[in-house]
Amino acid sequence: MPEDLMVRFCAPTLAGLKTGSMFSCPYDSVQALKADIREMNRRLGGKGLRVLPLRYQNRRALIYVYRPRKLEADLEALEAATLLAGMGYPVGSSDRCVRKLMHRLREESEFPHEVGLFLGYPPEDVWGFIENRAEDCKCVGCWKVYGDEDAAKRLFRKYHKCTEVYCSCLQRGFSMERLTVAAR
Repeated sequence: MPEDLMVRFCAPTLAGLKTGSMFSCPYDSVQALKADIREMNRRLGGKGLRVLPLRYQNRRALIYVYRPRKLEADLEALEAATLLAGMGYPVGSSDRCVRKLMHRLREESEFPHEVGLFLGYPPEDVWGFIENRAEDCKCVGCWKVYGDEDAAKRLFRKYHKCTEVYCSCLQRGFSMERLTVAAR
């Protein structure tokens, strides 16, 4: 799994600013990709990160990089738990919720828009996206905003700057371990 892809799409998660990130990764062999993911988990697990393949399709894998402790806290929030419970998720266990998301991604034809909750998006924005069928948002950045536009824009700028800095550091030879902030 190319480290440049992971840094380009996951820098805010590596930096501890964001709960999770996803990216699509090409692969030649599922076994080789799984070995790469195991190695990445070995290298970064001690810093509070987990890397999972959510779905394999057309020689591309959807990779989820996340901070389990942050995800657990995010999914315990009342608004997030209510939304997930209404969609049949086993609230109360972030690990079981991730497994349910994996199942939905692999088995259902429609993309599960609640995925935003697993990425650290505000529940009000995820709910707004689902309720409004992706229409009538206040602004668009890393996600479509239906709630606090100013706070979202500040986060978008922070995530963009983090990604710029991390990509530059990777080009200068910094290792993934050095770029990854340990869980607090």
